[in-house]
Amino acid sequence: MRHRFRVQPRYGERVADHDRADLLLVLAIDLSYSISPEDGRMQVEGYRAALSDPRVLDAIMSGARGVVGLAAVGWAGLGFQKVLVPWQRITDARNAAAFAAMLDAAWAPAQEEAASEAFPNGAMTCISRGIDHARGVLLDAPWDAARRVIDVSGDGPNNEGPPAEEARDRAVAEGITINGLAIEGDSDVTLVLGAGATLTEYYRDAVIGGPGAFVVTAENMRAFAEAIRRKLIQEIAGHAPTTGSAT
Repeated sequence: MRHRFRVQPRYGERVADHDRADLLLVLAIDLSYSISPEDGRMQVEGYRAALSDPRVLDAIMSGARGVVGLAAVGWAGLGFQKVLVPWQRITDARNAAAFAAMLDAAWAPAQEEAASEAFPNGAMTCISRGIDHARGVLLDAPWDAARRVIDVSGDGPNNEGPPAEEARDRAVAEGITINGLAIEGDSDVTLVLGAGATLTEYYRDAVIGGPGAFVVTAENMRAFAEAIRRKLIQEIAGHAPTTGSAT
């Protein structure tokens, strides 16, 4: 992967305040074939609702600088990873709404592109390449921050390409935390992981890592909005995760 952004200070170097944020957060979103257009629309609306929620905005503004660097990438099978929204500096409701609008505009074309890439292999899911791509986006961030987080959301386990654990370990070795949002309900989960397995358990074992890493569960796609709202508050404020699932 080649990165064409300006050269950044090495992570941890002192930079001017205007080049710093409280948190750098990459939303790494599943665009694989198992995510239908209707499911995709629910996810977009979930992000829009979460980013406009006063509790999420309060978490952003309560930081030492009141700044969160936010980007979004989409991932699917081994051959598809794409920046959906490049880095945006989020400080208030206007910035957050603009980010949600950019994600909305990018979603449908990216989902069609991911579906074209999947043919003829079907609903393949390569979490490992999604993590690697998000890690590269973090390395190209235009700001420095004390915390760097990748937020992986999806409805299935890694079933193509290198194991997710390998990509997770590479990111954690660079000081990156990976959190997960597991969307339960896809019948293919038991085909890959076995009877009785849950995607939440898989995310805990194979996807998340780093200081304070956690998984939030959406019991189905309809519960996505509440799950992502709760997750963003925890990530942005750096709070310990609460227990329970969105239903």
